[in-house]
Amino acid sequence: MHLIKGIFASLSIGITTVAVCLVLFPRWVQFLLSGSQRQPQVRRSMDQIIVWWTSSNRWMLNTLRLVNAEVHWRGQEQLSPEKWYLVVSNHQTWADILLLQTYLLDEIPPLKFFTKSQLIWLPFIGQAMYVLGFPYVKRVDREQIKNNPELRNADRDNVLNACEGFKNHPTSILNFAEGTRYTDEKHQRQGRQFQHLLKPKIGGITYTLQAMDSHLDGLVDVTIVYPDGVPTFWDFLQGKCHRVIFDARYLSIKPLDAEGDDVRFKSKVARWINEAWKEKDARISHFLDAAVIE
Repeated sequence: MHLIKGIFASLSIGITTVAVCLVLFPRWVQFLLSGSQRQPQVRRSMDQIIVWWTSSNRWMLNTLRLVNAEVHWRGQEQLSPEKWYLVVSNHQTWADILLLQTYLLDEIPPLKFFTKSQLIWLPFIGQAMYVLGFPYVKRVDREQIKNNPELRNADRDNVLNACEGFKNHPTSILNFAEGTRYTDEKHQRQGRQFQHLLKPKIGGITYTLQAMDSHLDGLVDVTIVYPDGVPTFWDFLQGKCHRVIFDARYLSIKPLDAEGDDVRFKSKVARWINEAWKEKDARISHFLDAAVIE
């Protein structure tokens, strides 16, 4: 039964993705030729395609009953698809993205997130995400910066440039603050500062806050918990992830207003994200303890 679910789920995602591409690319070529691809109405039109893509995946997830989700909300009444948000979440598996898209759909604008440049070559999905406005970034390491100091601000410049395209239409910008998926090996290598989380990286959040400035209407803090263990994406598609806890909270962005010089602002963001991560770690412990009692 699990294998059949996995096959149907994979087929559904594949067919939907190809259909999105068939609809998307001719329209994008038309927009390119007319020179109007950055106009707000064009970006909104593209966002509707993301909504349709996400809705199809949500239908698949619910129809095949892939997961039994326990969804918690705080401040849901503050949200609107017509506003701008920064979404921050912990990250453990590719399934996180499906869950975030599914349970935030209709509450806020469709999610966009920064993606590794290598993924643009992923058949259909990579190209569709590029056309739909998902920014691709090429990470640079310390060795590259040492050899070419001009690359020092590459990440910042990529974020600032991408955010310019988000200002003309309501957008939700997803940031996995840990910068990578959680594994026990990475957790141990970082010194286990948190019980259930990796150390958050503040660079992406800082640059996004600075770039979007007054455009952001709030922050959505999401905590995803898998009480029975983190599934692989294939296990998730097979319906082997029996339980997931999806905890979402709306937070005001005012404490993080980009005022003052860069050093002070970065310090303010660092203090905020570390406190938020301590609270998130505690919530995960609470949810896991409650799940064991049940």
